[in-house]
Amino acid sequence: MSVKRKYKLAELKPRIERFLRPILQRCRLRLRYEITEGPIQDREWESPDVLVKFSGPDVELLLENRAELLLALEHLTIQMLRLPSEDHERICFDANDYRLLRIEELRLSASAAAERVRRSGRPYQFSPMTSRERRIIHLALRDEPGVRSESQGVGPARRVVVYPAPAPPRPRTQAALGSSGPGATPQAAP
Repeated sequence: MSVKRKYKLAELKPRIERFLRPILQRCRLRLRYEITEGPIQDREWESPDVLVKFSGPDVELLLENRAELLLALEHLTIQMLRLPSEDHERICFDANDYRLLRIEELRLSASAAAERVRRSGRPYQFSPMTSRERRIIHLALRDEPGVRSESQGVGPARRVVVYPAPAPPRPRTQAALGSSGPGATPQAAP
């Protein structure tokens, strides 16, 4: 099966290496990285064209504070590559399978939020998150009955809000239609 990739590893790998190597050396981070084609997965959740996978003694530093440093390096690299915003998901940085674990965590959080909204009938608001994470929440909620989701806010304060979905219209029955519905016999006016 041939997969069409928008960005080629041969084009991006040297640019990413020239960018990352001096940053990691100056920061004195004991990290190794491997730049490969992203694995072929379900494109719906996340399947990048290029994957940068970190390992080494300092990998835990990348993952502290919900992978803040890892995501910052990814963001800076994407900016250096000048990728349009719709292509940001095509480059992915990972360490210790953080991405896979985070996707599963978001899917479980979405399911729990949906259940909470269905039980309470009140909206649930997630903490601010990245556009990738918001997308995962929206995808996880799209098949959840009785709820709908929207992104609200701007910039780094943008978040997902889960609302109770409006109840589907009930089918109209003869009793609900009263005497004026189809098939009703006309009644004489008093």
